[in-house]
Amino acid sequence: MSKGTLVVLVGPTAVGKTDLSISIAKALEAPIVSSDSRQIYREMNIGTAVPDKQQLAAVPHYFIESRSIFEPYTAGMYEVDAINTIDKLFEKRHFVVLTGGSGLYIDAVCLGIDAIPATNPETREMLKLRLKNEGLTSLSDWLKRLDEESYNTVDINNPQRVIRALEVCIISGIPYSSLRKNFEKTRNFKIIKVGLQRDREELYARINLRVDLMMEQGLLDEAKKLYPNRHLNALQTVGYRELFDYFDGKITLEEAVELIKRNSRRYAKRQITWFNRYDDIAWFSPDNFDGIVAHVMQKENA
Repeated sequence: MSKGTLVVLVGPTAVGKTDLSISIAKALEAPIVSSDSRQIYREMNIGTAVPDKQQLAAVPHYFIESRSIFEPYTAGMYEVDAINTIDKLFEKRHFVVLTGGSGLYIDAVCLGIDAIPATNPETREMLKLRLKNEGLTSLSDWLKRLDEESYNTVDINNPQRVIRALEVCIISGIPYSSLRKNFEKTRNFKIIKVGLQRDREELYARINLRVDLMMEQGLLDEAKKLYPNRHLNALQTVGYRELFDYFDGKITLEEAVELIKRNSRRYAKRQITWFNRYDDIAWFSPDNFDGIVAHVMQKENA
């Protein structure tokens, strides 16, 4: 028997998920569970566009600034934590809103994390050595040859993500993406997926504007405080990597800002590719609040 209904609101960065998720949550009298793999860290407030205090106070939020960058955290750990939280929320609420742009975290809740091979130390060290000697492009090109679908969906600017995808391909002998498709857990709650989309030029303009706003809010100082810990996996993130290169004297500040904008646009493109893999997402403009709520209620009563 279904415990309740999980309304999943997805879309690329800067499309407008935060404001709309709050409006939908209010309409459904629902709490919000974040599926953003970076907003979960409390030290990365500005660069991850964490909802402000007023937004957080509007409805209950979970998995926002709830962990530290010094605590290793995986999608598998998130699956366990998120499902436990959602199950508890359904004891008192009929609706829960899950929102974010991290496709793997969305999948962790809706589908479950696959039984993917564990890390192999020898393979991992070989890939790290190749990264050091030949650079990230060499690894990403290799991934493209072995598993083009993963190449198009993982963050190819993130060495850890590229190495992990390659590692799985090498150990298993089959594409990482195919492993992810062959495993799905049954959830005891109903899932309604809603996707947000904008015209590409409009979305890219919003991304550029968001980066400028982050810089005004103090992203440079935030990155400077995090710089000593730049090796941590949580900080292999757009908005920080580029500023770390600036601190290292590799690029100018102006170049760093432009790279943040460019890499954010590329990230948005990969997010769209990820979510377009599914045929159970109904797509709406973020401005169509009434249409989205009507769709949710129609699905709920179907």
